[in-house]
Amino acid sequence: MHQFFRKFILTDTHCSDEGSTKGFAELFEKLDVNKDGKVDVSELKTGLAAMGFSTGKEDAQKIVTSGDTDKDEGLDFEEFSKYLKEHEKKLRLTFKNLDKNDDGRIDAREIQQSLKELGINLSDEDTKKILHSIDVDGTMTVDWNEWREHFLFNPADDLQAIIRFWKHSTVLDIGDSLTIPDEFTEEEKTTGIWWKQLFAGGMAGAVSRTGTAPLDRMKVFMQVHSSKTNKISLASGFKQMIKEGGVASLWRGNGVNVIKIAPETAIKFMAYEQYKKLLSKDGGKIQSHERFIAGSLAGASAQTAIYPMEVMKTRLTLRKTGQYSGMFDCARKILKREGVKAFYKGYVPNILGIIPYAGIDLAIYETLKNTWLSHYAKDTANPGVMVLLGCGTVSSTCGQLASYPLALIRTRMQAQASLEGSEQVSMSTLVKKIIAKEGFFGLYRGILPNFMKVIPAVSISYVVYEYMKSGLGISK
Repeated sequence: MHQFFRKFILTDTHCSDEGSTKGFAELFEKLDVNKDGKVDVSELKTGLAAMGFSTGKEDAQKIVTSGDTDKDEGLDFEEFSKYLKEHEKKLRLTFKNLDKNDDGRIDAREIQQSLKELGINLSDEDTKKILHSIDVDGTMTVDWNEWREHFLFNPADDLQAIIRFWKHSTVLDIGDSLTIPDEFTEEEKTTGIWWKQLFAGGMAGAVSRTGTAPLDRMKVFMQVHSSKTNKISLASGFKQMIKEGGVASLWRGNGVNVIKIAPETAIKFMAYEQYKKLLSKDGGKIQSHERFIAGSLAGASAQTAIYPMEVMKTRLTLRKTGQYSGMFDCARKILKREGVKAFYKGYVPNILGIIPYAGIDLAIYETLKNTWLSHYAKDTANPGVMVLLGCGTVSSTCGQLASYPLALIRTRMQAQASLEGSEQVSMSTLVKKIIAKEGFFGLYRGILPNFMKVIPAVSISYVVYEYMKSGLGISK
């Protein structure tokens, strides 16, 4: 940590308002690089980096937004000092809540106890990592000066917000519907921020899915039509699709894929909240395994409700030119020719796929994140958005790898009636047939375009999500 800031922290702790103002003035002068009387996001981020803080642009923006009362996109000295004083008061309350024995220091046992009250069981090793990232004097306890130094220029000002450093991000929309829903704090629910975040995530998903729709259609095309005797490469597949229906045909099925985001997200979120209440004990506190169960059940509930749209998406993706005029025409023809049951073809493998996907996704995400923290927690307790996105991308990819055979079986069953001469078979029979004719790797047909879309999908989702949050006046 920069010596100037260390000196400011230590001398300012027990000083008068006059001394406090003087300390804030010195700090403000350091941060106000262009000497225009206000500190903007860029100056705050650069200045804090020079002092040893790894504050991201998002956190710097949140600090400026929170203190910017006149909405001029910068903090003058009055706004700057007012923000720090208010933020410090909140940090003091959080510190006192953690300091159970009121001895002026927070130890590992007190951190574990406080998190347990919030339904989070932390191992001794993870607790030590958190302490180590904050502890300056090597005592493996944290006093008020260390706590204040660590969090003064961090927008997290309560225990819930601090814990959210360790949360899995919701912006990773890769077009698959098996992820466990994110959680919102009570403050977010009461202030209405939750619906803005859901809306921002939905828009990010819509743009992301549209941007990667050609790869998604190629995946479905290869899942259904590619075999040992009819090998379809990426080049030949795209060539075939464009020849049959033109460039626009690469986006077939994308309309339904985008439309189903809203009802699926809403149902998943509402179901998740209800399942958490049913599973939790001790006044709403929920354990990590209960979160996983609630998330899986919420995913299953959402999939059950919107599954007919999944079937229509597959049929529209595989349709030939002129076969269906649109989504409603597709639904009418399926209902007329095959009955209601056709809308739930492939439902069982789809539901079964939620467990391995979600379980492996979360397990690998936590492993990667904790591995990173074990090497770099000395420097910062916040992994940063790029690290979290990287962990999320790898964990989502591994989750897909585990659940992909079930996804392929689901797609084949959804498409059965639309294939000429195709007999209607059960899931187990279809698996046996694929392995007998194409070998084990036949269960992974189309996985290449599926993997190819992960990085662009995640990147597009994140960029659009950030722009939407900015436009809606929220930051996380």
